[in-house]
Amino acid sequence: MNSILIVAHAPLAHALRQCALHVFPDCEGALAALDVQPNVSPEESLGAARILLEQQFHRGGARSQVLVLADVFGATPCNVAQQLVDGVRSRLVAGVNLPMLLRAVTYRHEPLDAQVQRAIAGGTAGVMQVAVAAPLNQVRRKYSDQDIRDHQQ
Repeated sequence: MNSILIVAHAPLAHALRQCALHVFPDCEGALAALDVQPNVSPEESLGAARILLEQQFHRGGARSQVLVLADVFGATPCNVAQQLVDGVRSRLVAGVNLPMLLRAVTYRHEPLDAQVQRAIAGGTAGVMQVAVAAPLNQVRRKYSDQDIRDHQQ
């Protein structure tokens, strides 16, 4: 089973982890988060990230693979994460959102390359414009269906 490490601007990494644990409480040991603080140097963040990554690699006594998810390409969290991954036992995907994370958790039992593709697909498919409509459990009434008493006080 693959592990997941989220590296993002504070407090996003831990917030995303909490959301994922709300849906998948059984993945707690396979999901770690590093909030990159604004007052901490990139070198200090990298040191903390290396410790978390090594813990994820050795989770459960077995050598696992790790998917690292960062928030914004080119920002400090992603730059730190780029220095972590080796492209063999660990991979990096930038642009993390909740649909991406949930998809990555769902498919954490698949090979790392497949998990990466599923995470990207989930993150992409999770972004959409939603039309303004009546809630799904209600039928939108037409104006002609309204009773005149609806407007009386």
